[in-house]
Amino acid sequence: METTRSNGTTSAGITISRAVPEQTETLTTLMHASSAYRGDYASILDGYAVTAAYVRSHPVFVATSADRIVGFAALLTDNPELDLLFVADDTQGLGVGARLVAHVLEHAKTLGIATVRVVAHPPALAFYERRGARRVGTVPPKPPKITWERPELVFELTRSGERDNQRTHRE
Repeated sequence: METTRSNGTTSAGITISRAVPEQTETLTTLMHASSAYRGDYASILDGYAVTAAYVRSHPVFVATSADRIVGFAALLTDNPELDLLFVADDTQGLGVGARLVAHVLEHAKTLGIATVRVVAHPPALAFYERRGARRVGTVPPKPPKITWERPELVFELTRSGERDNQRTHRE
């Protein structure tokens, strides 16, 4: 299903590719502009920047529309975890986040990873559950930056041709 927003962007017009170190300033700006991390949640991003070293060390993927980065996500591979999923506020609801999650999980499968952990932003819990993640616990606060509990989830991945726990969700 293709969705169109007032800004003219459609879910079909999204391209996902590997991030490059030269994009880190744009990724950091997009992350800090997120309305999801204002108010009580703002402290987690204080002083945080996506660095060139981070992009070189981890598979980081960007979603672009009309040559503009509208979202990004990363995969930590040592202890597999979906990290730093951010979508520009004006493109939320178009399926950008869903496409990034699917892309990261497919990449994890190609690396032979069986499960991918997510420590979710509390308001994003339902989003991850709709993508097929299963809640396995709660990560306690880590003051002073993180003063709230965060849901811990896992995506259980399967090899190609096997049925997996991910449900198809139409945006």
